[in-house]
Amino acid sequence: MLKLKNVSKFYYSNGVIASGFSRVNLELDMGEFVVITGESGSGKSTLLNVLSGLDTYEEGEMYIDGCETSHYNESDFEEYRRKYVGNIFQNFNLINSYTVYQNVELALMLNGEKSKDTKERVISIIDKVGLSEFMNTKCSKLSGGQKQRVAIARALAKETPIIVADEPTGNLDSESAQEVIKLLSEISKDKLVIVVTHNLEQIERYATRLIKMHDGKILEDKKLTKPSVNEDNSVKNYSDITVLNRFKLGARNAFNVPAKFVLIFLVFLFISVAVGGTYSSFRQMEYAESLYGYNNYFNDTSDSRIVINKQDRSAITDEEFKKIEAMGNVDKVIKDDTLIDYTMSISDKDYWFYFYGNFYSTEDFRGKLTAGRMPEAPYEIILEGSKHDYYLNNSLEEVLGTEFYIDDYTVDGAERDTSRPMKVVGIYINEENDMYMNNRYYVGEEILADLRAKSAIKANQIKTLFEGQYYQSMEGDPNFRIMPNANVPEGEAYVSSALNDYTSNGKAVGKQLVISADSIYNRDSMTVKISNTYNKNNLKSLTGETFSENKNGIIYVNKSDYNNLINKGIFQSSVFVKDVKKLDETVSELKEMGLKALPMRDALVKDGGMVEMISMMKTFMMAVLIAALFFVSYFIIRIVLKSRNSYYTTLRTLGASRKISKQLLDIELFITATLSYGAFMAFMALVYSGVITQKFIVELSGFLTPINYIVIYLVIIAMSYLISHRFARKLFKDSVMNTYREEA
Repeated sequence: MLKLKNVSKFYYSNGVIASGFSRVNLELDMGEFVVITGESGSGKSTLLNVLSGLDTYEEGEMYIDGCETSHYNESDFEEYRRKYVGNIFQNFNLINSYTVYQNVELALMLNGEKSKDTKERVISIIDKVGLSEFMNTKCSKLSGGQKQRVAIARALAKETPIIVADEPTGNLDSESAQEVIKLLSEISKDKLVIVVTHNLEQIERYATRLIKMHDGKILEDKKLTKPSVNEDNSVKNYSDITVLNRFKLGARNAFNVPAKFVLIFLVFLFISVAVGGTYSSFRQMEYAESLYGYNNYFNDTSDSRIVINKQDRSAITDEEFKKIEAMGNVDKVIKDDTLIDYTMSISDKDYWFYFYGNFYSTEDFRGKLTAGRMPEAPYEIILEGSKHDYYLNNSLEEVLGTEFYIDDYTVDGAERDTSRPMKVVGIYINEENDMYMNNRYYVGEEILADLRAKSAIKANQIKTLFEGQYYQSMEGDPNFRIMPNANVPEGEAYVSSALNDYTSNGKAVGKQLVISADSIYNRDSMTVKISNTYNKNNLKSLTGETFSENKNGIIYVNKSDYNNLINKGIFQSSVFVKDVKKLDETVSELKEMGLKALPMRDALVKDGGMVEMISMMKTFMMAVLIAALFFVSYFIIRIVLKSRNSYYTTLRTLGASRKISKQLLDIELFITATLSYGAFMAFMALVYSGVITQKFIVELSGFLTPINYIVIYLVIIAMSYLISHRFARKLFKDSVMNTYREEA
C-alpha cells in the first residue's frame, strides 16, 4: 500500500537546516495496525505527516500503490489525502461550531456526495462510535473522549484505505483512551491504521506492528502479529463537492458563529451606507449646482417646471391636456403659461407698499394662509412673499386689506391704470422661499383675462394698416393697441376720435382697418370696419370702460374677432411635476406624446465649470472612498476571520483543494454581504414608504436611482470577493502542515 525508499525530510529556518527524519525505508500494507513510538523529537510525527500527505519530503521516493510521488505538487497531495487518508489528531481538529452530525457529514460533502444520500450512513457511523445521543450536540460541548470519537467517525466516513492518528489518546483519561484504541483496532481489520504515540503500554496489545524511532531514524521495526490482509485495496472514486452543498456549507459557515456573522454583517452594512450616502451626496451637490443660473426669457425657472409645445407648432388640444394631467408625476398643468413669465410690480395708491412678482390663478394656491382669508369676490387677491420680505415682516396688518394697482404705465410713464384696484384679503409667508424669490399674486379669472390679453399683445407683433399706412402697436403705448370688448359687434371696431385726423376727409367711421398678428406660433390678419369713434365723453357708454389717457388710442374689437386673430388656441404650456427626481421620466413620457419638452433646469445659463468640477471630484472621491473602505474592511474582516483559519485548515486536511476552500470562503462572504445589502435596502424601503421621515435621509434617498442601487450591490459583492481573495491568498500560501503548525 505505502512504501518509503530512502526518504528524508528536512526543515529550513533562518538559514539553518534541520532533519525531521533521514533515509527511512518502510513498507506498510492493508490490515496492519502500525504503532510508531519514540521520545519527543525522534521524528515520529514528521514521518506520520509525510505518510498522510500533510507534509512533503525532500529526498528519496514514496510509493502509493506502486506509484511514485516525488513529482507531486500541493494539488496532487490534496487529491491523495482526499482519496486515501483519514486523519485523527491529538487536538481533534474538529469544527467546534458544528454539531457531531455536521462534522461527520462534512467529510462526505467534500467528497461530492449529496446530503440526501448520506443521512443514513452518517447516522450509522455516529452510532458505531457510540455517540447517537449526541448527534445534534455541538462539538464544543463534548468531552475529550467524545471529541476523539467524532474525529474517528469523520475518518471512517471518508471510507479511505488509510487511517493515521497522531497521539489520539494524548488528551484523554485512561478509560476514554482504551475505548479509542479498541475502536481503532477494530477499524484496522479492513484498513491500514498508523498510530503515533509516546504511551506504548496503552496500545501495544492491539498493535500488529511496532516501529521505534530515535533521532530521525528507525531503530526497530517489529511485526507483532500477522495481520488479516484484505485483498480489496480499491480506492473509492470521488467527485468535487456539489454546487448546492457549496452554498449549503457557505451559508452554514456564515451563521454558525453569531458574533463573527454580526461583525462582518456590520462591516458590509457600513460599506453599503457609506457608498450610497457619499454617492447621493455628490449627486445632490451636482443637482443643486445645476439649478444656479438665469434665463432672460423665462422668469419662473423652478426645477419642477417643464415647458411644452407641439412638434408641429399646432395648438395643444383638450384631449392632450387630459392625458398630461393624468400622468402620475404631474402636479399641475398651467395651460396658458404666458403669465408665469409676465413679471409685474404692484403698489398701493400712495406708493407706500411695493411688491414685484408674477400672477397665478387662485386655483393654483397650495399653501396655508398666514393671515386673512381666501378671495370670495372679483379683484380680491392673495399675496405670497418670503420670510425676508420687509413689508410683510413689518407691516403685515397694514398690507392686509390694502388696495393695490398694477404698475402698468403709458409709454411716457406719466399715468397708470387705477380703474380696477385689487384688494389683498389673504397673505401667505412661504418659509421655504429665499429673499431673492419674486412675490406671487393669486388672483381671479377677471384679472387673469385682462393680463392674458396684454400678454398676448406682447407675444405678437401687431400691425394695423389704415389709410395706406402701417402702424405698429408698442408696449405701454395705447395707440393702435388691440383690445377685446363685448359691446363691439363682430367685424366692427371702435376707435379713438383722434383717428379722424389720419383721414383725408376727417372722418374715420366707415373706413377699414387691416390688423395683422405675427408670433412664433401663428401669423394671420383680419379686416374690420370702423363703426364708432370714442372720446372721454362717450367711451363709458360705448364700451363700459372708464376713460383715461392710457386708454385713448386703443382699438376695441369684438371678442370673437380678437380671439380668432390673437388667441387661436394654446400653443405653449407648463407642466409642474410632483417629484423632481423623476422629472426625466416625465420628460420622456411627454416626448412620447409628440410634444417638445424643455425642463427649466436645462434652459438656464450657468457656469458649466463648477458642475464639471463637482463631477470630476465625485469620480475621484468615490474611487478613494472605495479603496479606503476596501482596506479598512479587509483589516477588520481579516481579524474576524483569523479565528476561522483552523476551519479552512481542517477542510484541507480532509482533502478539500485550495480552490474549493476559497470558494466556500467566497460564498460565506457573499451571503453575508448580500444580507447586509438586503438590510440596507429594507431601510431604504422604509424611507420611500414614509415610515422614516428624517429630512436629511429622505432628501439623499431621492438622488439614488434603481441603477445606482444595482451598482452599489455590485460594489459590495466585488469588495467581498476581493477581501476573500486577499485573505485566501495569505491563508493558503503555505502547505497545509505549515498552516496547521501556525494555528497550533
